[in-house]
Amino acid sequence: MRRVRCEERHDWRARAAEVGFEFHTTGGQRYWDESAYYSFTLEEIEQNIEAATEEVAGLCYEAVEHVLAHERLLDRLAIPPPLRDWIAASWTGRQRDLYGRMDFRYDGHGPPQLYEFNADTPTGLFEAAVFQWLWLEDMRAAGRLPAHADQFNTIQERLIDAFAALAPEMPRLHLACVGGGHAEDRGTVAYLEDCAHQGGIVTGFLFMEEIGVDAAGQFCDLDDAPIEALFKLYPWEWMLREPFAVHLPGARTRFIEPPWKMLISNKGLLAVLWEMFPGHPNLLEAYFADDPAAKRLAGGGHARKPLFGREGANIRLVAEGGQSIDEPGPYGAEGHVVQALATPPSFDGNWPVIGSWLVGGEPCGMGVREDDGPITRNSARFVPHAIID
Repeated sequence: MRRVRCEERHDWRARAAEVGFEFHTTGGQRYWDESAYYSFTLEEIEQNIEAATEEVAGLCYEAVEHVLAHERLLDRLAIPPPLRDWIAASWTGRQRDLYGRMDFRYDGHGPPQLYEFNADTPTGLFEAAVFQWLWLEDMRAAGRLPAHADQFNTIQERLIDAFAALAPEMPRLHLACVGGGHAEDRGTVAYLEDCAHQGGIVTGFLFMEEIGVDAAGQFCDLDDAPIEALFKLYPWEWMLREPFAVHLPGARTRFIEPPWKMLISNKGLLAVLWEMFPGHPNLLEAYFADDPAAKRLAGGGHARKPLFGREGANIRLVAEGGQSIDEPGPYGAEGHVVQALATPPSFDGNWPVIGSWLVGGEPCGMGVREDDGPITRNSARFVPHAIID
């Protein structure tokens, strides 16, 4: 694993406009950054990152079964009791999930170690699936990467196949995200809608604020048509706080991601996994913050994370000597986990995290985001990668 400086394509902004990549710059700060790329060997991808993703995915599915069988863990994850049977039914009924992103610490030497599993509403998808692949093709064509250079990236093909498998169960699919000018959310949903079309599903878009509930307690769109299936780029924990949450168990709507995904999109998963699989090489030691066992991490440094935290918000990193770094944000009232401190490697002051993508539970691609410090925030840059042996 190396970080390699390189010359940008002179027309990359025009290329972004061609494919609808409108959020390559946010708030005047570059989000897409091709002034460098990360180079990996095929062995690093296949034997380390891909293998770890597949392994941890299996552990997570075991964790779903385990959590559903233990009320204390449902309590720990702040799952409302009235919804627990509904969540369990989505698991036992084998409702398919679509996608997710595991964030790993990896430096090319030791095994990848899980920071967290973005299992419900991960973004960074379009740039991983599409735009970094176009970068690779352009760089090979220009002779600036060897012709045999490759990328860990079959994300789009797998998404189309996943939607095709869902098509018999949901011939029509509504897709939604919040309004208010969130370009990344809107771009992610537009990309998924295109993949759904290619998979043979009829789609319709609306904002979350436009979803209604009819007199029978069923979700409907602006035309009062029933929403039979809904992809929502809107976290389950936010859904459960909405007034319409009382209608969720009785609604006939099929959700993507399915309700059982809320059990593994919760940072409490990290403590559950360590309890179930202590010492696993792809996990970091972790506990619920109020667990007496969490004191084991007090002396060696730790990360404190809110159960429902997003994009690095409200994370506190405490070094072995007691020095701390805090990221502000609105989360934490729901509780925290503490995880053994394992900061990302630093490449000339750039701190990368590996985002390993799964579609239908299978690993299929990767994106690298880097920040100027050890906490990966919403301002982190997306940097392309290449496999070069």
